[in-house]
Amino acid sequence: MTQIDFTKAQECFPALIELAAKGEEVVIAKDQQPFVKLVAVVKRKKRRRFGSAKGLIKMADDFMQPLEDFREYM
Repeated sequence: MTQIDFTKAQECFPALIELAAKGEEVVIAKDQQPFVKLVAVVKRKKRRRFGSAKGLIKMADDFMQPLEDFREYM
């Protein structure tokens, strides 16, 4: 976490934005008290929808049949 004074933050604001974009948490202090926190906005992943892969997955007709390699163990 990076903390910087308000007056210094005004001088180097673009650099602080770059830090926040890289994942660094930047706190701007005013009168030595935390005033503003800059953090990157993270895109939310789309939620999975039930049934969205319907028709894309096929199972072989002999899926439940024992494999030849394992016949001796049965």
